Amino acid sequence: MRSIDVNKITEAVKNLCIDANHRLAPDMERALLDAEDKEESTLGRQILGQLKENLDIAGRDMIPICQDTGMAVFFVKVGQEVHFEGGSLTDAINEGVRRGYTEGYLRKSVVSDPLIRKNTGDNTPAIIHYDIVSGDKVEITIAPKGFGSENMSRVFMLKPADGEEGVKNAILQAVKDAGPNACPPMVVGVGIGGTFEKCAEMAKEALTREVGTHSDIEYVAAMEEELLEKINRTGIGPAGLGGRITALAVNINTYATHIAGLPVAVNICCHVNRHARAVL
Repeated sequence: MRSIDVNKITEAVKNLCIDANHRLAPDMERALLDAEDKEESTLGRQILGQLKENLDIAGRDMIPICQDTGMAVFFVKVGQEVHFEGGSLTDAINEGVRRGYTEGYLRKSVVSDPLIRKNTGDNTPAIIHYDIVSGDKVEITIAPKGFGSENMSRVFMLKPADGEEGVKNAILQAVKDAGPNACPPMVVGVGIGGTFEKCAEMAKEALTREVGTHSDIEYVAAMEEELLEKINRTGIGPAGLGGRITALAVNINTYATHIAGLPVAVNICCHVNRHARAVL
């Protein structure tokens, strides 16, 4: 059994909050540079060039990549041989968010009640998804999620008879409905299977997968490639102003489901698609 002081969790989370909001993940930076080379529209290339300039300024001057520094979403894999000392793991993560968003001068965008809407003042509480895994390490992935793209999320409770074509049509419809509102070029996270809530969680986690990689399941990888091509033929383009590059990736996660259901969730993220990871 390995012991970890929760203060180390707090420090790691604080640094992840600051890093993810100021520096684009290497896979996303490569994808945007590649997109600029592939874009055929003059206006589209100009927009992608401006996005690259924005990234350079953010990294150099420690200014957030985007003014919407998001709601802090975490995927935490906890080794079953880990024991936490000094307090609650959830409290430690929220304290890290509090410090990261305060010390990093990041915008506080969380309200304590969905209807009363009083700002909590420190961007807590976070959204935390836990997974108990083998081993004695803790892997923390942050994915700060802005709500311009989050509001474009969709869940479709399809019938099994809708099959693969029905799934593809639902994903394409979600992207077309989002249009410019998701700040393209976008990354499209998809969850297929499970239950109502499971497919949504899978779609969100799919956004943290490295851009350019594909599912280990052959038919799913083929769907990812096919859908990316079809999305990039919609003509939505960078910033929704027309062009070839509407999406940088389509990442699909799947899970077992009930004989009577075919749940599909689509979680779109804007061109920054922030994510960062730490292992303790």
